[in-house]
Amino acid sequence: METGDDRLSVSGTLEAFNAVLRGKAGDGVRGSIWFKENSVRNLRSRDFLAPQAVLRAMFAEGQVPNGLVESVFSLKCPGVPPIQSCQNGPAGLTVQLERPAVFEQVLKAIPVYTKSPQTAQGHSFLLNCVPLQGHKSLNSLSLSHLRAILVTDHLAGILRAQGMDVHLVPALVDEEIRRFLQQLRVEWPLDPETSRSPEDILAMKEALHQCPHAIFDQLEQSGVVCKLHLKGFLEKQQEDVQGYDPNLDVFLVTEEKLHHMAELQRAALQCTVVASGKCCSIVHVVSHEEAFQQQQMDLLWRLLAPQVVTVLQKHLVCGSVKVTHCASPMGALQYLQLRNSQMYEASVLKYGDLSQDDTWTETVSVLTSAAIRFEMLSTTHRNQVVLDVEETSISTKGTKSGAFVMYNCARLATLFEMYQRAVEQGLYPAFPLPSELNYSSLGEEGEWLLLFNGILPFQEVLSQVMQVPISSGGLRIAASTEAICKFLIQLSMDFSSYYNRVHILGEPRPHLFSQMFARLQLMKAVREVFHSALATLHLPPLSQI
Repeated sequence: METGDDRLSVSGTLEAFNAVLRGKAGDGVRGSIWFKENSVRNLRSRDFLAPQAVLRAMFAEGQVPNGLVESVFSLKCPGVPPIQSCQNGPAGLTVQLERPAVFEQVLKAIPVYTKSPQTAQGHSFLLNCVPLQGHKSLNSLSLSHLRAILVTDHLAGILRAQGMDVHLVPALVDEEIRRFLQQLRVEWPLDPETSRSPEDILAMKEALHQCPHAIFDQLEQSGVVCKLHLKGFLEKQQEDVQGYDPNLDVFLVTEEKLHHMAELQRAALQCTVVASGKCCSIVHVVSHEEAFQQQQMDLLWRLLAPQVVTVLQKHLVCGSVKVTHCASPMGALQYLQLRNSQMYEASVLKYGDLSQDDTWTETVSVLTSAAIRFEMLSTTHRNQVVLDVEETSISTKGTKSGAFVMYNCARLATLFEMYQRAVEQGLYPAFPLPSELNYSSLGEEGEWLLLFNGILPFQEVLSQVMQVPISSGGLRIAASTEAICKFLIQLSMDFSSYYNRVHILGEPRPHLFSQMFARLQLMKAVREVFHSALATLHLPPLSQI
């Protein structure tokens, strides 16, 4: 049985190919030379390419050294798939893999490639979702707030999938917001009133009285504890000021802000304990509109608790959300209600009146949640999201939508349900062991596309989403929070094209069973990838649509 140690790896293969070329060209060559092919057209003839333009820059007159092709062809090391051919042609150096052997190696060990790798156990993250701070009501939640909440929830899913311990703050106080988030499959911790400690607030006030940057007289607003001159504090910092807004100056410290600080500090201490004495990584997820205010809170915390907050405090800023074709401003609740009604109407058009079916009501709710998550998360978090609320393609047919992804996930469930019914009727035999399958029967180009672009690189897509450069300089960090949505959309398009073209469950004739079982094994792997990816978005796979 294959394990994670000998798992075939796209990045490992590229690294091995690059090492061979650098060995022939000398140590002066930097960067990646090879790349993986993705398009259907190019995959008909090659799987990896070192372009001719790069080779000309590496070698005199573009002459590839003798023995280089043979060195690549004969390469055998962990993570590198079996190679069928390596050729030097007009496009450059091309490699085609021994595809039946790759199919066999991957599909005999599906969990190794489709389950999230537990590679980061012992690491601990504190995710502070800034839009949930304060005593906001549901009606005050904006679309930008909602986007930051969904980004935080997705990050938590990605991090936990890789074995990291994740703490979410702030705890929710408003019951309406909690129910609203549950409709979107966001489970957020509630505020246990017993956790509130007046002693923490008192200690912070005493610390402020000792702070040379705090002023306590001439306070005109009720609830204000003091004025804090952040510019003076920043000027005394040396290495940690990169990325802070130069306009930061007077900050009014209120009782409410001290309560936020106390909750953050308790969570950070708990995070540190879980991480076996190591300081946890702290990420503030904030909407663009609130980024300046969060910098003020950041500095307040650094000033009050320097022993807790170190250089591991970073900000992940989400771009704003713009709504088109809308006469008045739209809040998060209105947006959910609108998308839910649109999804219901689209379902009625396709399947008839569903109002009396509780199962379909839940299905529409999941589809709505998927549509909203994909709309909010498919764009790089730094960029603005533009929503067309009058868009009529809010259905299972729009290939860029979350509903389309859920639809194809349901098609897979239906496929295996149909197969199981046929087995019970005696039309097909029971499924053989993976080791008994004939993987050489998988020769359709759509099958290789699903394996090479979907199954094989899936774990690397997961790990690349949240490579948070916590130890890097500067205040802001970036994460590829759009990667899973884009991956699922592309996988759905590739699967849909294949499923519409190929009859996986063929005639119940013994001579056709070999290819049918190999195709079903491939579909099992695709299904598991869908389920693992959707789990990071907290979306349950649907069995029917």
